[in-house]
Amino acid sequence: MAGLLFAAPQLAGTLVFVLAPLVLVFWYSLHEWNVLANSFNYTGIQNYQQFLNDPTLPGVLLASALFSVGLVVLNMSLALLLAVLLNQKLAGITVFRTLFFSPVVVSLVAWTIVWGFLLQNNGGINGMLKLIGIEGPNWLRTPATAMVSVIVVQVFKNVGLNMVLFLAALQGVPRELYEAARIDGAPRFKQFRRITLPLISPTIMLTSIITIVGSLQVFAQIAVLTQGGPGVSTTVLVYYLYQQTFQFHRFGYGSTLAIVLFAIVALLTLAQWQMRKKFVFHEQ
Repeated sequence: MAGLLFAAPQLAGTLVFVLAPLVLVFWYSLHEWNVLANSFNYTGIQNYQQFLNDPTLPGVLLASALFSVGLVVLNMSLALLLAVLLNQKLAGITVFRTLFFSPVVVSLVAWTIVWGFLLQNNGGINGMLKLIGIEGPNWLRTPATAMVSVIVVQVFKNVGLNMVLFLAALQGVPRELYEAARIDGAPRFKQFRRITLPLISPTIMLTSIITIVGSLQVFAQIAVLTQGGPGVSTTVLVYYLYQQTFQFHRFGYGSTLAIVLFAIVALLTLAQWQMRKKFVFHEQ
């Protein structure tokens, strides 16, 4: 009874703020809710049929996939590289760790606004390129560079978090294993592949799940930098959900998009969790 009482606040919060909203969103997705006309009509699966026939949806899903893949690959690769470099016992290394982690604690909106000014056609990035004779593009208004720009801004913002997690995992690897490998004549790359990667694989699994889920929920960066443009080249699913719900006042269809997003995140997380037995060291 005491254990249940201690857990009750958390259980109540989960019920009120997680499970109940999920049920309500599913209920709303079966209706056409127009707040301006004060109408709430049951439509069954009509919103889901509209989702399957939405001509904008392929572009939105493609933008979401490109953003997620680009963010996950760049973020985790750079975070692991920085963690390996910052795991050295050198004078002043703590300063560099702090510098690389500092963007994580900066306000997301403030960070994005600053980068928005830097990436303008006459912004700081193009100004520096002009000094070396290169004419930079309009980074946020060109389809070929808009998505890349958003990904890079997000990677620089959050790479420090994964870096710290990888750094903690690297410092937990026993030094004796590296000494034994050096005695056996194993080169550094083989030590990294045969010792480091297997022993930090639980952390790699954790960071991959966190990063993928976060990439599918990105909103503020898109809203501030590109507003989904040019065209729908940076309109990810969350931003499209926002447009349909709060700009076009289609709450029923917006709820349908929310259910689809929830299903995608849940399926990807479940798939990664099932893969842990194959890729995570000592996982049974």
